[in-house]
Amino acid sequence: MKKSIIFRFFGMVLLIAFFGLNITQAQSKELLIWHYERDNAMDAAWQVAMDDFAKTHPGVSVKFERKVFEQIQETARMILNSRACPDVMYINKGNSTCGIYAKDGLITPLDEVAVKYGWDKILKPSIQTTCRYDQNGIMGSGKLYGVTNYGEFVLVYYNKGWFNKYNLEVPTSLEEFEKVCEVFVKNKVTPMVIGGSDRWPQTQNWYEFALYKAERKFISDFQLLQDDIDFKGPEFSFATDKFLSFVKNGYFERNSNGIKYDDANNAFYLGEYPMILTGSWLFGAVMEQVKTFDWGVFIMPNKKYNTGSGGNLWIVPQNAKNKELAYEFINLTLQPKYQTIMAEAGGIPVNADLNLIKDQKIRDLNALFTEIVEKDGLAFYPDWPVPGFMDALGGGLQNLFTGRMNKERFLNSISNTYYDYKNTIK
Repeated sequence: MKKSIIFRFFGMVLLIAFFGLNITQAQSKELLIWHYERDNAMDAAWQVAMDDFAKTHPGVSVKFERKVFEQIQETARMILNSRACPDVMYINKGNSTCGIYAKDGLITPLDEVAVKYGWDKILKPSIQTTCRYDQNGIMGSGKLYGVTNYGEFVLVYYNKGWFNKYNLEVPTSLEEFEKVCEVFVKNKVTPMVIGGSDRWPQTQNWYEFALYKAERKFISDFQLLQDDIDFKGPEFSFATDKFLSFVKNGYFERNSNGIKYDDANNAFYLGEYPMILTGSWLFGAVMEQVKTFDWGVFIMPNKKYNTGSGGNLWIVPQNAKNKELAYEFINLTLQPKYQTIMAEAGGIPVNADLNLIKDQKIRDLNALFTEIVEKDGLAFYPDWPVPGFMDALGGGLQNLFTGRMNKERFLNSISNTYYDYKNTIK
């Protein structure tokens, strides 16, 4: 009898210990989120989403770690291949990033989850292009490996005060754009600033020129690694000539290679330059930072295609510890409440009622993106097609800028990088 009582006592202790441990584990379950957006529309929306997620999941500790874009680019493969990966991770879209990780089996496919939560209905086919990757890691088809909850595109921000001073209108063609630049140069004003130290801003300026000669087949062949393209054909040859002419004519700040992207933005905020060509992701910051002049935006005029896409991607690592929680959080960021917060902060949501947006500048921004999407005008980004292309393209443009590389060497360099990889997947 005493033994039975003793056994029962110790059994009860073990049960209490076991369930107590499980309760403790449940209470300490952690959702780890990484992203690199800062002080912009996405950051604003996602911060509220994280706060709300924590309130509705009292047994979950929501931990957020802000990273830097370059940090994610350089270490993502290593992190995804480890047990130290987050549950939700924000990465760059495209063949050279998300495509490689998908091909290597480092990311969880999300097709069934998308159907469960209705993401397949929210994300339009053109937006899903950069979310899907085939067995070779090429975007546009295959499984859904990432989810975006916003759109983005490249455009020109301009200072209306500078334009009014010289009686200039928003240009309606590339020729008119160059005439605007020439007026500024004649008045000893540098028209544009580029954060060339970070390389990627120069690639977007160059690619916008290429799109004046591009058709959809060329864009698909280049971006999706379909038919071979000629790097010395009219598209990239024209882009390189035009880029060099802008450098020669003084349309870009001559010290662009030494200017960081954030410093270029700050110079525009302060009214030091009439124009800067960059992405819609800067819109919220321009709204917040520009205090002394009126400003507006326009896309590079009179062409069919525009640098842009759905936004960067939420992904769930294959090694994530809490995948179900990750799916719930991604779903939350796609809901109208957070999409509207994003819009009001200057973002381009994919699931918001834009009729609720009062700011006319924000409405105009979203109208521009809608117009581009409806015309199938998104041409993606030039560094996406193959791994290492940003180094070749961005570094090459820096060398073009300073004269250390001529047109032929530049085009040969980016062609070699492109085909060195493409030939491995045939």
